[in-house]
Amino acid sequence: MSTQDARAVASASAVKVTPFRKIRVDPAGRPSAGPPHRAAARAITASLPKRTRARATDLTLLALLTSLATMIFTLRSHLWLGVFIGLSASVWGDTSSSAPAMVTVSDPILVAEGPAGERRWGRYQFPTLDRLLDGRIALSFHINEDSARAYGNTPAQPNRGVSNDGGKTWTLEHATTRTAGLLLPNGDRIIAGRSDVTPPAIPVRELSLPAPVGTLIGTYGKLPYTFYPHDALPDSLQGVPLVRLPAGKSQWMTERGTLLDPGFQRYTIQDVFPVVWWGDVSVAADGSILAVVYPRSLDGDVACHRSTDHGRSWHLQGRIAYEPDLQADPKAHARTQGFTEPGTVILADGSLLVMLRTTDGLGFGPLYASRSSDQGKTWSKPTVVNDYGVMPRLLRLDNGVLVLSYGRPGAAMRFSFDGTGSTWSEPVELVPVHSDDIQGDSCGYTSLLPLSADSFLIAYSWFKRPGSDGQPRKALLVRHVTVGGTSPRAR
Repeated sequence: MSTQDARAVASASAVKVTPFRKIRVDPAGRPSAGPPHRAAARAITASLPKRTRARATDLTLLALLTSLATMIFTLRSHLWLGVFIGLSASVWGDTSSSAPAMVTVSDPILVAEGPAGERRWGRYQFPTLDRLLDGRIALSFHINEDSARAYGNTPAQPNRGVSNDGGKTWTLEHATTRTAGLLLPNGDRIIAGRSDVTPPAIPVRELSLPAPVGTLIGTYGKLPYTFYPHDALPDSLQGVPLVRLPAGKSQWMTERGTLLDPGFQRYTIQDVFPVVWWGDVSVAADGSILAVVYPRSLDGDVACHRSTDHGRSWHLQGRIAYEPDLQADPKAHARTQGFTEPGTVILADGSLLVMLRTTDGLGFGPLYASRSSDQGKTWSKPTVVNDYGVMPRLLRLDNGVLVLSYGRPGAAMRFSFDGTGSTWSEPVELVPVHSDDIQGDSCGYTSLLPLSADSFLIAYSWFKRPGSDGQPRKALLVRHVTVGGTSPRAR
């Protein structure tokens, strides 16, 4: 069958997706499942009649089966898929009251790719989807090194794709125009909690610093992080970096919001002092702004800050202490940076759901969840929801479905069809994972952008996408996803 014929057959019918790679971590910290094409080959062989399997010892036949499995995997990764995803009791909770829903995932669309031979970490990765003020879609990505010394620096190459047709086609440009930001009840727009408003780090030699609180050794590169009390720092190192577009104005203004959190600390690394305050920022039902951010302190906790004056000052609401599950993660006490990269969503009932990363230089670390029903003042004890995951992203669609994306290894998404995040679908994998290095196939960072009540874009990186010359390249990709067909019970 030709590739074109295979596409025609595949697109003509719905496909029930089961995860082609389910990761479970062994004591050595490596994924226990092999590459998906090998697993598929084993599955095909196992499906043969016993007599036929007995004759399948010929290496040529086995090689043919492997090649066939690889072709099937590739086709499945690059076609429009009609996906029936049912909640499974083996994944994140009981699902007796849930019903399946249809999820349609598009063919990958290329936004940008690196030059041949570009393998350096930090380049052509870390995608972020946004709307621009004129309604176009922007996909910004990282070009510089992944280092505090690069914060706030303008790259030489274009670092943004822009689409005016809903993400179907893209043109590249430098990210010089602000995105639309968060619309506030008073008509202002702000951008905060993100790397694109983080100012350039200041060389330590230019600063007069107070006595440090302490130093930890990071798990990536064994770099030292020295922490200082926020309130004792020079003014240039205090507060919340943000930009504001006042209502009715056309010029963005750079601001530094007042931060009122007695336990907040900031750190030096690589001989520079970055001003970091990263996390999701949302408008609550009462008009206040809630932000769940990291890093807060040497203890590895995460902070919830609240603003009642449109982002001009931020007060500590509560904190999520680093309380790892030692049974799920024997390396937990060696993870010196604790919880990082919180992904936050406000649920339909007004409560907060946060996903927290622990994966670090030691290898796979669990993805945790915590909840708050009082605007972040108190939090549930974090519980493990997945064996791994970095930069978890959460999106609540207007049809009530909750989307979670994460990665490393690869990139994946799951769905909570009842919108509570208590139960989740099996993963839909977006990137073929073949490397033993958990960072070898993708940076694992994803981004979600709603398009309608039941559809969204997901962006991710793939480090081994074949270029026009056949050579693998680092690439930024998007897919359109539509979620529909849920029964009343699943809503």
